[in-house]
Amino acid sequence: MTLKLCVTPEAPVAAAESIALQQRGSSSGIRFGILDNSKSNADHLLQFLLDTARDALPVEHVIARRKPAASRPAEAGVIDDLAREADFVLSAMAD
Repeated sequence: MTLKLCVTPEAPVAAAESIALQQRGSSSGIRFGILDNSKSNADHLLQFLLDTARDALPVEHVIARRKPAASRPAEAGVIDDLAREADFVLSAMAD
């Protein structure tokens, strides 16, 4: 399966490289992790990316977590949850 996704604040948009995704051996969908860094509009950017991925890929479920502040690291429990429950994690910064 190949996913082409390019989101950039620059114009014109450069051609996106293909990213090959290898799914787990099961027939279930992808388990997405979302890590919001608490910056303004990061939640909107992450939702846009998730909605775009859902249109192109089979999504089994989403686990979403939020850092307390952009300048602070995520707590160990948050990282552990994401590592345990997600196949990969989207994280974004926005303003």
